[in-house]
Amino acid sequence: MLDTKDLLKNLRLLEEEHRDLDEVIYELQQNKTINLMQIIRLKKKKLYLKDKIKKLKYELEPDIIA
Repeated sequence: MLDTKDLLKNLRLLEEEHRDLDEVIYELQQNKTINLMQIIRLKKKKLYLKDKIKKLKYELEPDIIA
């Protein structure tokens, strides 16, 4: 299992990639010649990254039983 430092590094990389995808999707949607299939693929990848980010954040939270 990865330590906290590695998890945080992975989290930052995933968040950066997620933001980059958001920008690419926005630019593609503004383009007159929209490639719908490409946008759909990118949105799916963005959702996958969001899920991975959520999982990493969960792993980083302290294990507290309320």
